[in-house]
Amino acid sequence: MLEKNYPPEPAAEDQPEAILAEFFNRNGYVRVANKKRRDQLGKKYKKGCEVRIAVTTPDDLEKVRQLLYAAGFKPGKPFKKHSRIVQPIYGKQAVDRFLTMKRKERMIMELSKLLSEAAIPGARILKGNAHEQVEITHIAENSRMVQPGSLFVAVLGSVDDGHKFIPDALNRGAVAVAGTREERPQGLPDSVPYVHVPDDREAVALFSAAFFGYPSRKLQVIGVTGTDGKTTTSTLIHSILIAAGRKAGLISTIRAEIGGQSYDTGFHVTTPEAFDVQRYLHEMVDAGTDVAVLETTSHALDQGRVLCVDYDVAVVTNVTHEHMDWHGNWDNYMAAKARLFEALSSSYRKPGTPKVAVINADDKSYAWLKKIRPDMQWVYGLDRRQQPDITAEEIEYTADSTRFVAQTPLADIPIKMHLPGKHNVYNAMAAIGATLALGVSKEAVQRGLEAVEQIKGRMEWVREAEPLGFDMVVDFAHTPNGLEKTLELARQLVAPRNGRVIVVFGAAGLRDKTKRAMMGRVAGRLADLTVITAEDPRTERVEDIAAEIASGLETEGRVQGVDFWQVPDRAEAIAFSIQKAQPGDMVITCGKSHESSMCYGSDELPWDEF
Repeated sequence: MLEKNYPPEPAAEDQPEAILAEFFNRNGYVRVANKKRRDQLGKKYKKGCEVRIAVTTPDDLEKVRQLLYAAGFKPGKPFKKHSRIVQPIYGKQAVDRFLTMKRKERMIMELSKLLSEAAIPGARILKGNAHEQVEITHIAENSRMVQPGSLFVAVLGSVDDGHKFIPDALNRGAVAVAGTREERPQGLPDSVPYVHVPDDREAVALFSAAFFGYPSRKLQVIGVTGTDGKTTTSTLIHSILIAAGRKAGLISTIRAEIGGQSYDTGFHVTTPEAFDVQRYLHEMVDAGTDVAVLETTSHALDQGRVLCVDYDVAVVTNVTHEHMDWHGNWDNYMAAKARLFEALSSSYRKPGTPKVAVINADDKSYAWLKKIRPDMQWVYGLDRRQQPDITAEEIEYTADSTRFVAQTPLADIPIKMHLPGKHNVYNAMAAIGATLALGVSKEAVQRGLEAVEQIKGRMEWVREAEPLGFDMVVDFAHTPNGLEKTLELARQLVAPRNGRVIVVFGAAGLRDKTKRAMMGRVAGRLADLTVITAEDPRTERVEDIAAEIASGLETEGRVQGVDFWQVPDRAEAIAFSIQKAQPGDMVITCGKSHESSMCYGSDELPWDEF
């Protein structure tokens, strides 16, 4: 869709390039499609113009997205070409709007009003010579995300103190600063207001919600948490709601669905930062959405990103081993997950909407979560001894579908899904509980579950491999439990043809190290051949991570060079696994899936698993 080269000529004063240059200091490039170009691209573009901005880093992409949101655009899905990340922008008279962007189109709030609306206990302005009427157009906790008009909140992180990035934030256009220091930071210009806040992460959440007018209070909000299955369950819930005729929005690992349009949600983060969460919810309200589904991680709960999201339904898939680098132990991890359910009792009450918990009776989390009692509690599971409200009978699996009868307090519901595997029966039961709790009919449940044919990067077949006589599958499994469920399903699928399971996976650098050997043991038990490779090594050596995974394989009696290999380059590892495959086998690559970049050092390099 893009020309091969981006011409370097300077922009004329009446072109969008000139406007963007003020904001991005040559980080971006704008391309305007003329009528001839739109005709070449298809009917979709005949309704208006198209602006494309090519940026070279994820940070720049986020800055582009935020600027375009301020201008009133609806961004399309980013894609890659020639090592650039590209954000296409669609909309009626888009170029005219961009060229005539007026002050009234941008969201602006005076600092004094923002403080009043946020109502942060103990917050106060240490002014210097600054005034409280400074105008805020954006809130950032990362100095690299700052744009002109930002309030920069200097968050004290686990590694860095955000106060040391204040000069960078000011250089990028911040007009006010907030932080936990009780005195103005040394060197902060007197003209810049400094807001003392007792809790920096709480402040980011409250400032963001207040800036957008607390949008979650105008929506029914379903939060889905858990170690594995969050994206699938969120997608199933969203599909059921659409089938029921609801105007539903979705924020997941893969995408945000708002007003019938799909947006990319970024890199390596399931739940966006607080400002972006509120921005997405605000967009949903503007688009006429009445119910939002929000995939919610333990990090987001622990770091306060969703502190000001008023949930109505809380759903858990499972809580297994993950993120021990952050939480330290399973109890801390579980406590973070439980905050979603505890928040139900204190969140904003919406007329006619009960607070509902949907929990898994067959999971370790059940003993913890069943003690938290909102207005209603729906329990699902396959173990009849737990007396679940929702269970499944007459389960039938094939390579590309699952059938069962969902037994619920309201009715027995025959279910047909295109998603295979026992783990997807659990995901479906969770989705059924969440939607029945909001009054959805059994017919909508049936239609919604059957409508989901594939979820990006979740047991997704690569059809180009079919002529070779073996299956090639891409999956996101990146935890011990997730890998185990994926490989168990793979074994079931190849067993009738006496095929082998060949798995390609790695483990993320600077993340939970304790799971590496565990995943090696899972592969040692369930895969015939294993290829260990890179998965976002960051500043760690791929070889060091691979050695930890290999130790788990060796515990299961596997031998390097016979049963498993270490191939640090992921593309070469996938090619190696294909060379090993024979007719009837299944090659499955795990861990990257839908993600569009690979992190080496601090650089996000373009990546496409497919």
